[in-house]
Amino acid sequence: MDTDLILFLALLAFALSIAGATAFVIFWPLTLVHIRDRHGQLKAQLGPGAFLRPAVLLWLLRGGYRATPDPTLSALATPARISAVVILVGLALGGVLWVVGKAMG
Repeated sequence: MDTDLILFLALLAFALSIAGATAFVIFWPLTLVHIRDRHGQLKAQLGPGAFLRPAVLLWLLRGGYRATPDPTLSALATPARISAVVILVGLALGGVLWVVGKAMG
C-alpha cells in the first residue's frame, strides 16, 4: 500500500475522532445536566466536576447509566458513550496508521 494513502487514512481516522469529540461535547453535558436535575443520588455518586473525571468517563464507557431505569437518561448517555468510543477508536487507528506510514517511508 502506498505511504501517502496510509497517511491519508490516518488523517481520516483523526477526523473521525474530531467528529466524535463534537458529538461528545454536545451529549455528555446534556447527560450530566439531566443527572443533576433528576437523579440526585447518582449525582452524589459521580461527584463534583464529573465532566472529565476518569472514573466517571469509565462509568459512561461501561454503560453504568443503564442501571438507572430512566429512558431519557439512556437517550442522552448512549450517544455520549458512542461518541467517546468513536474518539478512542479514531485516535488509536490514526496513531497506528501514522506509525505504519512513517515506518514505510
